[in-house]
Amino acid sequence: MYSCKIASPSPNVSFFVCGSKKVSTLPFCPLAGKLENNRIKWRGDSGLEDGKDDNLDLSKGLYDAGDHMKFGFPMAFTATVLAWSILEYGQHMEAVNELKHAQESLKWITDYLINAHPSDNVLYIQVGDPDIDHKCWERPETSTEKRPTIQVNSSYPGSDVACETAAAMAAASLVFKNQDSGYSKSLLNHAQKLFEFANSYPGVYSKSIPSIQDYYKSSGFVDELLWAASWLYHATGDGYYIDYVTVIHGNVFANWGNPTWFSWDNKLPGIQVLLSRVNFFGTNTQISIIENMNLQMYRRTAEALMCTVLLPPTTNKKTNGGLIWVNEWDSLQYAIGSAFLAVVFSDYMFASKTPYLYCNGKLYEPMDVREFAVSQADYVLGNNPMNMSYLVGYGLHYPQYVHHRGASIPIDANTSCHDGFKWLNSTKPNPNLAIGAVVGGPFLNDTYIDSRNNSMQAEPTTYNSAFFVGLLSGLVTSSSVVSSFT
Repeated sequence: MYSCKIASPSPNVSFFVCGSKKVSTLPFCPLAGKLENNRIKWRGDSGLEDGKDDNLDLSKGLYDAGDHMKFGFPMAFTATVLAWSILEYGQHMEAVNELKHAQESLKWITDYLINAHPSDNVLYIQVGDPDIDHKCWERPETSTEKRPTIQVNSSYPGSDVACETAAAMAAASLVFKNQDSGYSKSLLNHAQKLFEFANSYPGVYSKSIPSIQDYYKSSGFVDELLWAASWLYHATGDGYYIDYVTVIHGNVFANWGNPTWFSWDNKLPGIQVLLSRVNFFGTNTQISIIENMNLQMYRRTAEALMCTVLLPPTTNKKTNGGLIWVNEWDSLQYAIGSAFLAVVFSDYMFASKTPYLYCNGKLYEPMDVREFAVSQADYVLGNNPMNMSYLVGYGLHYPQYVHHRGASIPIDANTSCHDGFKWLNSTKPNPNLAIGAVVGGPFLNDTYIDSRNNSMQAEPTTYNSAFFVGLLSGLVTSSSVVSSFT
């Protein structure tokens, strides 16, 4: 049985104790803006002028990965995953004194997203110029480079980024519903307006704005339309959204029966598990027979994903060390994302008293699904051929050369845009520890090159951290009592 409890060796650092392991939950801190209750000594205020050229306050939000860009698409996805984690496992976070921190991190993002949506059909989706940003290596606190903004609108649509932002706001509205009803209503109003915008002006944001294609190129927007509608259904109970994901667009958009991998660019696996919740536990609103049948198709596809990770691996689906492996760039995203969905789905099975999952002639119990999630968490924490923890700050052997500007430069260093590259190329380990950062991860052969110049493996991402928060929170107890989001 795998479960976690809390240990607090100091007021500023907490740990999940998972079996015999301590896992730091102090979050990787890519926060921008005027920091409040800052627990990381090497971070300070930054990005305070962001948005001012457009008469907006875009100072908050998150820097993307190891640079100083604010990319709205992955940032919003980070918020959606974090909100979902809180909704499923907030009681676990509270038990280990981390719920408040998770909520504060979420609100830091949603405050930014609210300000980034100044009118119904306008959404600011980027702050900073990546061409300028990537020619500099400096701390965000000392950066003086120009930081232009980019928006999607009715002339340059972006249904994918608009709907991901809508999903984040709808999910977050549920998180804050009982704490701050006014803020929750504001989030929900923004979410609904953004969903209407995305439907009325369909388009892929990276086609409307070609300059972003080298960074977060979107493969399409139909998954985000379903993702946003799914979260809006949970937030409103409005039957229109169930009709949207089942009858109106289910057959064409949902790709039923073909499991894929959850990521910042592919929301279908998340939708399948999230809508399985409705199929497992029912709803207070009346659902038609055809809607129920199509909800069952979402659940069956979620079950197919669980079978994919449970059955013996096919070519290149797992490393020899047992890690789900899909892509050499940020390989851990897919493993941790799948494990998060697995622990959620196993809890749905437990709570609904669903005894088995049938996979190609073999029966799996909910605990089998959960044990897969544990295996991926264990791999990340060091049970792998490299004996390397990919969670910075955990264990005796973790990445020392994380590809992250702020972590690599001494806090008292007097560097500017160009001369800071000496810290990128330094042979010394990072002077600042990005505790809680989850790096990109290993290659297919289970190897990892600990080099600051190896951004493919050594760069942390916000969504990796959000996935891992959800995964560990789900493992705090041996199973979770599934509660209504409302």
